[in-house]
Amino acid sequence: MEGKQCVRVLIFISLVSFFAVFFSITAVSAAQQPTAQQQLTNADCVKCHAGPPADIAANGGKHATITCQDCHVGHPPAVPREKVIPSCSECHGGKPHYELKGCLSCHRNPHTPLVITVGSNVTDPCLTCHSQEIKQLTEHKSKHTSLYCSTCHPVHGKVPQCLQCHKPHSSDMVQADCNKCHKAHMPTVVAYGDVPSKDCGACHKRAFELLTGSKAKHRTFNCSFCHQAKHKMIPECEGCHGTPHPAGIMAKFTKCGDCHHTAHDLNNWTSVMQKETPQTETPKKERKKK
Repeated sequence: MEGKQCVRVLIFISLVSFFAVFFSITAVSAAQQPTAQQQLTNADCVKCHAGPPADIAANGGKHATITCQDCHVGHPPAVPREKVIPSCSECHGGKPHYELKGCLSCHRNPHTPLVITVGSNVTDPCLTCHSQEIKQLTEHKSKHTSLYCSTCHPVHGKVPQCLQCHKPHSSDMVQADCNKCHKAHMPTVVAYGDVPSKDCGACHKRAFELLTGSKAKHRTFNCSFCHQAKHKMIPECEGCHGTPHPAGIMAKFTKCGDCHHTAHDLNNWTSVMQKETPQTETPKKERKKK
C-alpha cells in the first residue's frame, strides 16, 4: 500500500510541475506578442531596416514628416507581403502628374522622392508640371521645339548652359550674356534691354564697325537705343529727328539716306560720292590681226 501511495504522490507532483512549466511558457510567449495596443515604431523598424530611414533623413522631402507605419501598415507574416509596399496613389492624387503610371521610372527610391532620375527621350511626364515651358515651345517654333525635354534636362532641375550646344557670338560671351536676349524655350524671340553694342556686333559686324568708326553723334548710343525692345526693329529717323528740313526739301528727298547715307555711317559724304560715282571701265586694247 505504501508503495502505491508513493507512486500516486510522484505522479501528482509531476503533473503539477508540468502544468506549472506549461503556463509559465505560455505567459512569457503571450507577453512577447504585440497586442492590439502595442504598435511598432520607427525605432523598431530601424533595427533591421537601417537604409530607408537614413535615405529619408537625407533626401526624404515631405516623406520625412511621416512614420514608417503611415505607409507600411504591417509586417509579414501578420500582413501579406504584397500589401506591405503601398501604391503611390494611396497618398498622392488630385493632380495630373499623379495620374501617370510607372512612378518608379523617375522616382527610383520612394524614400528619396525628390532624387529624380530622368530617362531618355522623355517629354510627356514633364508637361504635367511644366505647362508654361511647352506653351512657349509650341507657340514659338524653333529647333528646340523638336527636342525631348530630357535632351537638355537629363537631370531633373538641371538648367544647362547654352554654350554646351551653341557657339557663342563672340569669344568673351558667357551664359549671362545669352540670357540678356534669349529665352531657352522661345530662343528666336529676341528681346533685350540696354545691352552693350558689342553684343549686337557679334552678329552685325559691318554695322558695328561703321557705327564705332563714325564721327556723328549716333556713335555715342548703344544699338538698343534705336533698335528698341524687339530684334530686327528698324526705327524711322523722324522718331527722333522730327521734320528737320523745310517741306520743299522733304518732298524732293523722300529718303533721309539719299543725303545722309546710312544711320550707322551718318554724313559720310565720301562713301556717298563713291557709291553714286559711276565706275569708268578701262577700254580694252584691240587685238592685232595676224
